[in-house]
Amino acid sequence: MQPIPLPSHIHYELLLQLLERQTSHAVRTNTIEYERVNQLIATLRKALTLQKSLENDCDRHGIPFEYRWSLNDNNADPHRHYDS
Repeated sequence: MQPIPLPSHIHYELLLQLLERQTSHAVRTNTIEYERVNQLIATLRKALTLQKSLENDCDRHGIPFEYRWSLNDNNADPHRHYDS
């Protein structure tokens, strides 16, 4: 079975740091945009949590997955999870 390609966790972390450290500070004086940025942050955190849950399910069911760094990268992350 081919491993399921998943985004590396660092992708989420990079986006979260950008939104938390720079974007939120840039819009902090505008309530509407600030709230939207906070919604984006919450959505990304939820997406990362859901992906981790999927990874745990894959581990429990013996389904291999690997982290991808880009759309063109067919090489697995060194932290790949293969059971076979």
